[in-house]
Amino acid sequence: MEVVEIQPWLFQIEPLQGESLSHFLGRFRRANDLTPTGLGKATKLGGAIARWEKFRFNPSPSRQQLEALAVVVGIDVDRLVQMLPPAGVGMKMEPIRLCATCYTESPCHKIEWQLKVTLGCVGEARRRHRHKLSLLSECPNCGARFKVPALWADGWCQRCFMTFAEMTKYQKYY
Repeated sequence: MEVVEIQPWLFQIEPLQGESLSHFLGRFRRANDLTPTGLGKATKLGGAIARWEKFRFNPSPSRQQLEALAVVVGIDVDRLVQMLPPAGVGMKMEPIRLCATCYTESPCHKIEWQLKVTLGCVGEARRRHRHKLSLLSECPNCGARFKVPALWADGWCQRCFMTFAEMTKYQKYY
């Protein structure tokens, strides 16, 4: 009798516009009940998944690594590249930054918020107008720093539970 290897199935998650790889990996893992280690095993990337969720892209993910990830998450490699910082642009690994106004419009962490060149948010507020708001790096209610976006399951502060939507009134124009 021939033994057939059973292929695991995974729920596919569509990336959101401008979403960071960290946030996407967290959403994918939660939808499929995976830990960073479990996703690392599934992709044969080991600890790279946990590093990427913390914005540790040194060394940068190779094309081969992104291809392995693309097979498992069901996303085109070029789409995954868009979730990374552009080549030659520095990243702020800490503190994690947030535009609560943008998050309210599209609930995801944007890669642009972590770029060193980003001074504030210039996300689309209403069709033709852009808002120019400072980014938050801690909860305005309790002062807790934001966790890595891979852990953002509910869109609120993990210490006091103030929602990101409630934080919009604390953002200042720059």
